[in-house]
Amino acid sequence: MSLKEILPGKLGFGTAPLGNMFRAIPDEEAAATVEAAWDQGIRYYDTAPFYGAGLAESRLGEVLSTKPRDAYILSTKVGRVILDEHETAARDLGEKGGLFEHGNPNKMLHVWTAEATERSIEDSLRRLGVDRLDIVWVHDIAQDFHGDAWLSKFEEARTGAFRVLSRLRDEGVIKAWGLGVNRTEPIELTLALDEPRPDGFLLAGRYTLLDHEHALQRLLPTAQEQNVDMVVGGPYSSGVLAGGTHFEYQQAPPEIIEKVSRLKTLAHKHGISIKAAALQFSLAHPAAAAVIPGATRPSRIAEDTAALNETVPAAFWTDLRTAGLVSPAAPLPHGA
Repeated sequence: MSLKEILPGKLGFGTAPLGNMFRAIPDEEAAATVEAAWDQGIRYYDTAPFYGAGLAESRLGEVLSTKPRDAYILSTKVGRVILDEHETAARDLGEKGGLFEHGNPNKMLHVWTAEATERSIEDSLRRLGVDRLDIVWVHDIAQDFHGDAWLSKFEEARTGAFRVLSRLRDEGVIKAWGLGVNRTEPIELTLALDEPRPDGFLLAGRYTLLDHEHALQRLLPTAQEQNVDMVVGGPYSSGVLAGGTHFEYQQAPPEIIEKVSRLKTLAHKHGISIKAAALQFSLAHPAAAAVIPGATRPSRIAEDTAALNETVPAAFWTDLRTAGLVSPAAPLPHGA
């Protein structure tokens, strides 16, 4: 089953910020944000054990476990097993060091074996307070976390997590599985395999207004040929496209700040929000099934919903192309 057949709409909710990404968030604020997403009609929720060492899953579950289970689609990820033991040393998170320093202090095992995959799913169900998952992503088997060792992690997942998730899908326990990564190469490698076959992928930060050329060249043509859909994560490039200062989970460099300034100037000229441009650009690719911005304040959810529904004139997209702010190969709304 394709992701487009499974997902209930174009806008989902990414819960990484609920794991205290960048800052400590009060429990009440986290719960209010999830409730706001529900009230705005969002029915696809994505989470992961990695987000605050189980914190995001627990917070999401506190709200969703009170809702009718058949009324929403839920995805989480495998690759991290959360232990009861607390971490005393600094976490080794590759390029993402310090990302969840305000999350739970529990130790995490980074492992993609069959046994760890099954344990991870059981633990996620418990934290979420639900009896089943719809989609499971294999998380972060890529260079940004593992450097040159990423291929060995990929092989561990190929012989472990991939096979477990394929079996669970074939048995009807889950509806779909795929990779959830911040780099295109693991997905490219997976699509080149004879088996097992993923149903889709969650690509974070690689199909945004600020970064899409590589995915257009290397990944998306193959994905389309194989009818494998994409969920776009991080459509605001870690926040810099939505008024924040982070790009790729770090402070945005000067060249990114300059490009964002040009994008905002063009958006202002056409009387639209930069959020509308960002979300609608990411969804314009035929492979895109949904986009899942994250949020930690209820007001942000309303902004995202409004941005998705905002009317963006065709002239904006034409000017965007003319200004060289997007790849010539990028599909744009209105066929611009």
